[in-house]
Amino acid sequence: MEAIRNLEFTIRKLTIDDLDQYNELLRYAFQVTEKTLRDYGWGSEDIRQSKFPVLEHKHVLGCFDGDTLVSQFAVVPMDMNVHSRIFPIGFITSVATYPEYSGLGLMSRLMKESLTEMRSKGQTLAILYPYSIPLYRKRGWEIISDKMTWRITDPNMLVDEEVPGYVRRVSEDSTDLASLHNKFAKRTHGCLFRNDLAWDEYWRWDVDDTTVAIYYSADDRPLGYLVYLIDEDIMYVKEMVCLNTEAKKGLFRYIIAHESMVDEVRANNYSGEPIAFALRDSDIKETIRPYIMGRIVDVEAFIRRYRFAADADGATLTLHVRDPFLEWNNKTYNLEIQGRTAQMTLQPSRHQASLSIGTLTTLLLGYKRAPDLFALDRIQASRETIKLIDDVLIRKKPYISDYL
Repeated sequence: MEAIRNLEFTIRKLTIDDLDQYNELLRYAFQVTEKTLRDYGWGSEDIRQSKFPVLEHKHVLGCFDGDTLVSQFAVVPMDMNVHSRIFPIGFITSVATYPEYSGLGLMSRLMKESLTEMRSKGQTLAILYPYSIPLYRKRGWEIISDKMTWRITDPNMLVDEEVPGYVRRVSEDSTDLASLHNKFAKRTHGCLFRNDLAWDEYWRWDVDDTTVAIYYSADDRPLGYLVYLIDEDIMYVKEMVCLNTEAKKGLFRYIIAHESMVDEVRANNYSGEPIAFALRDSDIKETIRPYIMGRIVDVEAFIRRYRFAADADGATLTLHVRDPFLEWNNKTYNLEIQGRTAQMTLQPSRHQASLSIGTLTTLLLGYKRAPDLFALDRIQASRETIKLIDDVLIRKKPYISDYL
C-alpha cells in the first residue's frame, strides 16, 4: 500500500480511446458479469458500443496510474425543474475505483475537479444515486428524494372509475411518450428533463417484454403513461406518470383489466407521498428508502436563481454556510427577498441561521422542512428564524425517478 501511495497519478478527461478501460472498470466495480449481460439480452460488444455516446456527451474524468485507468467520475449535463424554475445540473454517475487504489483520495480529487468544472459551466446543483450515504455526506452531499415501493395482491384494490378516454400500448420510441414526460417535467418539482442519453439509460437494462401504455383523452391527447413488465403472474410497474386525475384513473383501470393475468402488482412511487390513502383498500405494503443525494455546487448562483414562496417578499435572512469541500461556498450570505427572488446584500439580517451545505441543499430542495432539521440539530437558529425559513420556502418534495 505504501508503494501505491507514493505513485504519481495523472488526471485527465477520458476520450473514446479510453472506452475499453472505462467499460472494464465499470463492470468490475459493479460486478456486471457475462451472465448478467446475457440475462438482459446484452453481449459484451453491445455494452461496448452503447458506451460511445456516454464518453461523447459526459464530462468523464479519470485518474491514471501510468497508462492504466484506476478511478473515474462522470457528470451528465441535464436540466431539472426546481420549484418551477429550470436549473442546469450535473447527474453524477460511473463513480468507480479499483479496490487496491481505494483510500488514496482519488475519488475526492476527481469529485473536486468535476464540481469545479460544473461551477464554471453554470451547473449549480449536482445529484447522484449513492452507493454509500456516509461517504458522500462527508463531502457535503445530502438525501433529497425517496423511492417508495408499493405492493398489492389484488388489482381491484385500486380505484375503479369510469373515464372518457382510452389506453393504447405503444413502442418505447413513441413521440407521445417523450412528449408526455417533457410536459410532466415542466410542472413537477425535482423532475429531470430526459435527453437522448437519459432515455437510453432509462431503457438500458429493461428486458424485451417491457411494455409502455399511454392513456389518451376522448379527444386523443396523451395524458399519462405506464411502463411495466409482467413476469410469473406479477405486474412490475417501473413508472407511472399522469398529467391529471383522469389519466391516473384510466391507468388504474388498465391495471385492473389485468386481474385474470396477474396475482400481484408491485410499483414504484417517487412523489414523496404514500399512495395508500388514494386506494380503495389501503391495506397494502409500502416501503420507503432514500434514493437520490444532492449538493449545491455554487450557493450564491443557486440562490439567485431559486424561487421562494409567494408571500416571502420583503423577508431578510443571513445564512452562515459550512462547506469544507468546496471553499467558495464556505461563507456568510445576506439575503433580501424581492418578489420571489433573493438578492445578495451587505446588510446582515436579525434572522441568522448556521447550517452545512448538505443541510442547505435538502432544505432548499424541499426534502426536509426547517422545523424538522432544527429538531435534528442540523440548523442553529432562533425559533423565530426557523419559522421564517419555513414560511419563505415552498413545501414540496422533489420527484426524481431517473437513475443513471
